[in-house]
Amino acid sequence: MSPAPPVAVIDIGSNSIKVLVATRGAGGSIVPLKFRTIDARIGTGISHVHPRLSDEGMKRGVQAIAALLQDAAEYSPARMVLVATSAVRDAENGIVFREQVRAATGHEIRILSGSEEANLIGRGLTCDPALRALRNFYVFDLGGGSLECLAFRDRQIVQAVSLQLGCVRLTERFVADVTAPFTSRARSMVAAHTLEVLAQSGFAFSLPENSVAIGTGGTITTVRAILGTRAGKAFEQTNPIVTTAELQELLAWSGALPLADRKRVPGLPPARADVFPTALATFLAVAEAGRFTAFQNSLFNLRFGLADQALD
Repeated sequence: MSPAPPVAVIDIGSNSIKVLVATRGAGGSIVPLKFRTIDARIGTGISHVHPRLSDEGMKRGVQAIAALLQDAAEYSPARMVLVATSAVRDAENGIVFREQVRAATGHEIRILSGSEEANLIGRGLTCDPALRALRNFYVFDLGGGSLECLAFRDRQIVQAVSLQLGCVRLTERFVADVTAPFTSRARSMVAAHTLEVLAQSGFAFSLPENSVAIGTGGTITTVRAILGTRAGKAFEQTNPIVTTAELQELLAWSGALPLADRKRVPGLPPARADVFPTALATFLAVAEAGRFTAFQNSLFNLRFGLADQALD
């Protein structure tokens, strides 16, 4: 039997825009053929009362999408799926951005609701062969605009909420000067706000005590990359288990640096350096709420869920 023709997924997030080209492998697995991420930061301003995408952000977004579509076209995908999440979903002028993308590329963008986003992340996670043995687990996917929280019992989603706790959003709200070191006051405000929103959301940490917490999205992946460069290891050789002690140490160290120095940290993409301390503080607050001592990193998130859906 010949392999299924590939599909391409472009995930338009608040902080980064990503492409995945994938096909269906033996046993129904998702086989990635192409990854690429462009940090376009279209979500600047999403913390405002009346959030709007800036002209510069939309221009960066259109350029990134066009480049990723060109990457994907080399694989002649049977389907090309473009989705947008929190930044475009929340922006008052999101329709303008959608029209600009359609005019420039001929492709329509599907806007995911928070619930759709969370459930598709869950679908992607179940495609990860490294998680095949897990039955009960939590998933936390932190983006620029939102935090998706899921609970799986017997590999079925029993809770899924999308919270406005993205690292771009919280940095804009609580960090007065992103060029300066990350202050203890900013860390306290980010943590307190995260705990408050989690409590108000009704998300219950009610799975058995031995349940694993999965961390997806750029933050935990970046932590692995930084720890890997420190140890002289390629990313594939790094431990997917990131402890809260490692997160605390990395926040204390990187947060003490001014932005110019933080941008030079090996393994930390310069475009993420301004929001990185906020993202770490958010994950540590989640760990406090759930009494987790570690997060297991997975690269199988929204794009894989969308690819699995498109391949069906």
